[in-house]
Amino acid sequence: MKHTILILSFPLLFILQGCEFTKKAVGNINLFPVEEDIKLGKQVASEIASKPAEFPILPEQGNERVYNYIRNITRKILNSGQVKYKNEFVWQVKIIKDDKTLNAFATPGGYIYVYTGLIKFLDSEDQLAGVMGHEIAHADRRHSTKQMTQLLGVQILLAAALGDREAVQQVATGLIGLKFSRNHEADADEYSVRYLCGTHYNASGAAGFFQKLSGQASPPEFLSTHPNPGNRVKDIEAKEAEFGCRGTVTNVSEYAQIKALL
Repeated sequence: MKHTILILSFPLLFILQGCEFTKKAVGNINLFPVEEDIKLGKQVASEIASKPAEFPILPEQGNERVYNYIRNITRKILNSGQVKYKNEFVWQVKIIKDDKTLNAFATPGGYIYVYTGLIKFLDSEDQLAGVMGHEIAHADRRHSTKQMTQLLGVQILLAAALGDREAVQQVATGLIGLKFSRNHEADADEYSVRYLCGTHYNASGAAGFFQKLSGQASPPEFLSTHPNPGNRVKDIEAKEAEFGCRGTVTNVSEYAQIKALL
């Protein structure tokens, strides 16, 4: 069965190689079936769990309040009415205990990872909700498998989804350090606003993150391949106005209490 699936993918690749696409069009091609996103995400989550030194997951015991808080934010986003794969993907949240890393990421299929460094860096709940909305968009809009299809090819992704350990490791490594295209980043920013617009949050919460980043003396290295933070702030705020979002909730004081628990 494994070999049959891989062989069936070759005609599609052959057809694509015989056609000419613009760079933007290629970036939107996804030969990977949605069902395989779910399998791939499960395999990658298992790989992450097997590497506690590299990905030290914050234990749930003793940190129930923090986990409940982060998962409540996730539920609000998922219930915004804008998440396409709300019921298909798992949307499982894990916190990585690493105070030096200002990051969060989501695998295909909706496994979400948030670093304690990011939580401590931000100032309010709407900012974290904005960043989480951005990462949920990467999974929901299937940017990861679109990008990985370009980088690795559909055969590697299918092999990983089927449990091939070497392929899983290759995909997991690629996903953690994945540099999305500028089009995908802009799309995730827009959908972060769309998601939060359906909640009581300030829908431009992600803009607060980029405002803080732009004020850093040494911005994170990943920003070198991303759109300019200042431009992203303007674009996010413009989308909030365009969509007519009315939410204003930031929950600054409660967020400070959660940060103090970490």
